[in-house]
Parts: sequence; structure tokens; C-alpha cells
Amino acid sequence: MAQDPRTFQFSTRAIHAGERPDPATGASAPNLVMSTTFVTEAGGSFSAVDFGETTPFIYTRWGNPTVDQLERKLASLEQAEACVAFGSGMAAITALFLHTLKSGDHLVISDVTYAATAEFTKDFLPRFGIEVTKVDMSDPSQVQAALRPNTRLIYAETPANPLVRLTDIAAVAVISKAAGTLFAVDATFATPVATRPLSLGADLVLHSLTKYIGGHGDAIGGAILGSSALLAGIKKEIALRTGGILSPFNA
Repeated sequence: MAQDPRTFQFSTRAIHAGERPDPATGASAPNLVMSTTFVTEAGGSFSAVDFGETTPFIYTRWGNPTVDQLERKLASLEQAEACVAFGSGMAAITALFLHTLKSGDHLVISDVTYAATAEFTKDFLPRFGIEVTKVDMSDPSQVQAALRPNTRLIYAETPANPLVRLTDIAAVAVISKAAGTLFAVDATFATPVATRPLSLGADLVLHSLTKYIGGHGDAIGGAILGSSALLAGIKKEIALRTGGILSPFNA
């Protein structure tokens, strides 16, 4: 019986997790599958409503073998049940906000974040009736004080871009769980090598794959990781319907 990949050391998982030899050729390196469509059985559904874990590859916006391998690798590194890859880090971030927040909801977010995140939460979300409070998340008491009955999401970026300010993830996770809110962490600067927010109590972790995970400055991408239940909704409602998916070439 093959060894469970979850028991491998981190460096081994970074190299091998999610990958499998090509069944036709035996190639050990991941195939680059650029096909937009796949042969499928007659009667297959083309509605996102019917998408699930057992859905075969039908259309690359729904799922792609190359992207799937990357998602499996990232999930292994972050010790997450599931991962959804996006076309950029901001595509992942906006997917999170659009899925978890609606008119009348409240977001608590770090007052130091990546510029596009800061601008999106300052200019875009309030236009749709979403209240936003920005606090210094290096002080958990400020997070606690900012909570309201309609708070649906706490969003931290740690280390924060560009000041490298840190958030005590475990402390904020305790606050979040007591309040019944979701807690998401952008851990782009840390990568899974340094920080695994899910193991510290966060519900979701995000990465701009463009930065340290990509490593070479030649591919743009993003990812959200967490429980299968949370990611299923993000995949169906946002990734499939808005189309901000990751190119197999970049994956």
C-alpha cells in the first residue's frame, strides 16, 4: 500500500504532493493540459449548480488537470481540505469578499494591506452596502472592539504588505470563533513554509501565487484554501460564474 502523502515531511510534499505520473506515458513531471474542453459522457450537466467533487473534467473554467495538481499541492502544504486557484491574488481576494459578504454585512480588516485590497474595501464594497472597519490587527483588542452584530468576516494580512506588520493569528481566531464570524488570513508574505494559519485557528487562508510561491516573477495566480464545505461555495458561486480562473500554463 502506498504511503499516505500527508505523512511526508514538508519538503517532500512541496515537491511531490498533488502530482501523479501520467497514466498513458508514465511521465513524472506534471502535464501542461491546455485543452479548454474534455470528452465526457452524454447527458453531462453544464450548470454550476450540479458541480461537485466527483464532477469529471468537462471545461477548463470548471476544472483542469494541471490546475488540479497545483490545488492539491497547495492544500497539502497548508494542511487544508481544499483549494481553489484563481487567475491572480486579487481574483482570490475579491472572490472571498463577494462570496462571504452582502448588503448590510460588516467587514473588519487590517488597516495595512496590499494596495489593491485596501482600495477594493474602501471604494468598492461600501457601494454595495457593506460596512468596513479598518483596525491595527497587531492589537487583538482593536479587533474585539470593532466587532458588531452584523460582522461576517475578519480579514488579516500577516505579514502585512508593505510594512510587514504581524497579526497574532491564534488570538484573533479565538475572538472570531467567540463572535461566530469567519476569519481569513492573507499569508502571501509568509508562505506555508513559515505560517500555516489554518492550524492556528483561521477558517481560510489566501495567497497571491505571483509572489513567493511562484518565486520567479513570471506567472500570476492566486488561491484560497480551507474546508471543503467553504471552498465548494466559493468554487460554485464565484470561480465558475465570474470566471477568474487560473490558466493551466501559469499553474
